[in-house]
Amino acid sequence: MFTLGMRESHQTCVNLPFLLASELEVLIGCSYSGTLPLSWRCVFEITSTALQLQYQPALSLCLNFMQQEINPHSCLDVASFAQAYEMVQLLEVADDFVLRQFQKVACTLKFKDLPAKNLLRYLNSHSLCVPSELVVFKAVVAWIQAKPQKRLKFAKELMKTIHFPLMTFKEFKEVQSLNMWSDHSLVELYEAVFEDFCSNDTAPQSQCRIYLPKESLVLIGGDQISEDLGSRSISKELWFGNSLRNHTGIKKNMEWRKLGEMPEPARFSHEVAVLKGQLYVFGGKRYYGVGDTLNSVYRYDLHQNSWESLAEMHEKRCAFSVVVLDGKIYAIGGHCDPEYIDSVERYCPTANSWSFTRPIDLPLCGHVAKVLQGQIFVSGGLNSDYCCLASMFLYHPETGSTYLADMTKPRAHHCMETLGDRLYVAGGITTDNNTTIVNQLACEVYNPSADSWTALAYLNVPHVGAGCAVLEGKFYVLGGYSQEDYSETKMIHRYDPATQRWENMGKMPGPNNDIRAALLYLPSHFRL
Repeated sequence: MFTLGMRESHQTCVNLPFLLASELEVLIGCSYSGTLPLSWRCVFEITSTALQLQYQPALSLCLNFMQQEINPHSCLDVASFAQAYEMVQLLEVADDFVLRQFQKVACTLKFKDLPAKNLLRYLNSHSLCVPSELVVFKAVVAWIQAKPQKRLKFAKELMKTIHFPLMTFKEFKEVQSLNMWSDHSLVELYEAVFEDFCSNDTAPQSQCRIYLPKESLVLIGGDQISEDLGSRSISKELWFGNSLRNHTGIKKNMEWRKLGEMPEPARFSHEVAVLKGQLYVFGGKRYYGVGDTLNSVYRYDLHQNSWESLAEMHEKRCAFSVVVLDGKIYAIGGHCDPEYIDSVERYCPTANSWSFTRPIDLPLCGHVAKVLQGQIFVSGGLNSDYCCLASMFLYHPETGSTYLADMTKPRAHHCMETLGDRLYVAGGITTDNNTTIVNQLACEVYNPSADSWTALAYLNVPHVGAGCAVLEGKFYVLGGYSQEDYSETKMIHRYDPATQRWENMGKMPGPNNDIRAALLYLPSHFRL
């Protein structure tokens, strides 16, 4: 049998049959012990041996190791190995890592040994993720200066991959200060780079750097006010972010395209979830009166581009929260005029049925639930007295609620997302000293291991009832409104933990109040 042992210091132990172990030991010079340490020092040799012997268990383990343990220092070796052995799937994983973590990869020693054709392939890719053009420029220069006599001939072609007009004046000063330009053979190239930076007549393809995320951010439903401010309309539209775009300096936005429409009725204050690549839409409201709350459930199959009506929830719910845990979907709390709800029900996709689990401790709406480390965390919300809460608790379907450290600020109708091993909270409403409901601009992050909260940078505009998601390691807050004057927030903001700042990502594509967001892997034909 072939088993995985305890993993320590990124090593895996392989228990091998006697004959295969003996052959592998001869090939890699290990003394026979019945196990072989699987680490970056030997994984490529073991993988190539497993390929020659066509021993699938060993090969699967090696490939899993490379995909799970890939890092900035090993990714280029993985890509080179995958190319040499024509391992398409492994090459895709390695290339994807290089493109997403390009800034870190470009700082490694192995980056300087990259063949010119491979470097150009990465630099010309629409999946190259970089915060600025200066990152690309510094990477190109470091690569050239590692072997200047051989590589200066590639300088012109490499510089064409950099969008100099997108640099700020401060960034371009760093370009100008480079000692490399003192080389007489680069005088014409420097003049071309300077002219490119100063040019107002920029080619359309150079007016922004386009980045195609692997996953697409999808917006579902919501409502908005008409241009004449005379009426509101509820949407059944789905939009997706096709690309992220870096413009001049710090200006960024997202290109949005329409994905399709939900079945009737249009809805807002609903909930969504993604399970096994399929989008689920739950409940919400179809209008603004009493008796307009829904319990209907639909599932969208992207590959078939079709909707399926599923078993309805037992309770009609809006302003509730939904999470996916262990292949089941949980609908938690919510509101159905005039009642606040404390019940929780669980959906089983296999049986297409709902069943009640243990209720939460008190009726809640406008709260948010998310899964982190296999546990359901629930923050804030409004109680039946319409008071904003600062609570944070763990919910377990069988044992109920376990209370944790309170947020520093009470809030409801806010955003919360899992990012790394933390929970990030932003926006919503809160109560001031006069018990008046006002906008909540403060943001904070929860550390479960310390059971503590830390303040983040404030939002500069209100986001009440906004959509939210985590894409490419950044926390997106989309749309919403202001509680104080009921104006709509048509902007998208994202928080970058690396810079600890909020970035403006442009305007919403359609409805922006009480929308919901999800991440989906869209078939390529949607992007064309």
